[in-house]
Amino acid sequence: MKFEEFNLHEDIMRGITDAGFETAMPAQERTFNAVLNGKDVTVQSQTGTGKTAAFLISIYQLFKTDVVENKKALIVVPTRELAVQIEEEADVLGKYLDYKTVSIYGGVGYKQQLDKLKDGADFIVGTPGRLLDLEQSNHIDYKQFGVLVIDEADRLFDMGFFPDLRKMLRKLVEPTKRRTMLFSATLNTRVLNLAWDQMNEYEEIKIEPEKVTVEEITQELYHVAGNEKMKLLLGILKREKFENAIIFCNTKNKVAEVSKRLDVNGYKTQFLMGDLPQKKRLATINNMKAGKLDILVATDVAARGLHVDDLSIVINFDLPEDYENYVHRIGRTARAGKSGKAVSLACPKYVYHLPAIESFIGDKISVMIADDELFAEDASEGMRFHNEYDDRSPRGREGRGNERGNDRGNGRGDGRGGDRGRSSGRSSGRSSGSRDGNRDGRRDGYRSGNRDGEKSRLAAGRSDQRGEGRRGDGNRNDGRNRSDNRNRNDN
Repeated sequence: MKFEEFNLHEDIMRGITDAGFETAMPAQERTFNAVLNGKDVTVQSQTGTGKTAAFLISIYQLFKTDVVENKKALIVVPTRELAVQIEEEADVLGKYLDYKTVSIYGGVGYKQQLDKLKDGADFIVGTPGRLLDLEQSNHIDYKQFGVLVIDEADRLFDMGFFPDLRKMLRKLVEPTKRRTMLFSATLNTRVLNLAWDQMNEYEEIKIEPEKVTVEEITQELYHVAGNEKMKLLLGILKREKFENAIIFCNTKNKVAEVSKRLDVNGYKTQFLMGDLPQKKRLATINNMKAGKLDILVATDVAARGLHVDDLSIVINFDLPEDYENYVHRIGRTARAGKSGKAVSLACPKYVYHLPAIESFIGDKISVMIADDELFAEDASEGMRFHNEYDDRSPRGREGRGNERGNDRGNGRGDGRGGDRGRSSGRSSGRSSGSRDGNRDGRRDGYRSGNRDGEKSRLAAGRSDQRGEGRRGDGNRNDGRNRSDNRNRNDN
């Protein structure tokens, strides 16, 4: 359906037109139809399906038509980057409306955020820890919100924010007196239980992720020896004639190394990972969006919530160990219905994650043959780069604990925020154990049934991989416990 068919307020339509939107995507159409007809919604959709515009436009219409009494909205998100992105999109879509949007998150001082709150905020977008701190210091009144949005609910749970989220929900007006929207990549039991407890006459909407992944993105895969990945990467970048690109690696040290090697080879690059100070992370993201960078090299911390307009290509320098992260990574391209391209380099160390990825997306990734001409000269060959980051630290310390520690403690002192962050990381690992165990079972079942066929498929590629030899036997055991793998690597 065209946006004009939803009979939206004229000032909302002006913002939609300026944003260049004409036809509503499936997640948007179904959200509008439910919300504007009086229902709450739970929406299962991946990134790149237009969900941010879906809930922003829905809230604008509810406010402009006086459907809700309290015209203030609370939007809860798992990461700082996603909060900033939503604020930016609200500034575009709400350009002709009198609503102010403020993003609230940890890792930075309080003063600037408090000044914005004092100036008045109709939409508050934030991470749970900082939102709770500001409520406890009487800077936010949760009773004022007539609309609640929980975005990326599954990731909020995975990062250990569920206890904080429950505290926030108890402080809001009861579900019958507000409108609630919940968005999640997966509608697992925990998410559905939350919806049942906190929603009033809700509609469950599912948008199949496979359509986003397979149909709109050209996917290619090269089998390559580990010591030749850099040369192949340079050859692919030279061939593609791209405008901008995101390259994903599995560890922090590899991200830093690849970024530095690309710098030596003449590319303007920066890298993004959870260890970076918040100001540097935001500056890096803004540089990428502004076109000041050729390439962003990142860990999976950038896989969700990062939106770069018209991103040319995504390259997996390392195949992700978590098959769901493959979808989140390549979803940075082909956003909002556009086409895109994703190229993956499968080396012996990570190739055993390929069957689980292909099973998850429901398709085989096209295998390309890298001839000698595709391997470019590497000006950084022979250079050694110091390992600056600790890839052995638990994932919770980087992804869960550090996120929560910064969210709660930064700007007030070290102890409380950091301790709560580490504690939540441990508890989150326990709470997600069942999910990880079930996922491992599905993956291992698939792998055991397809390993023989996969060996045959890889044999030709390996015979031509100059010099690395077989390390598969040693690496095959790396997949025995995905939770351990994920803890060793960066999020």
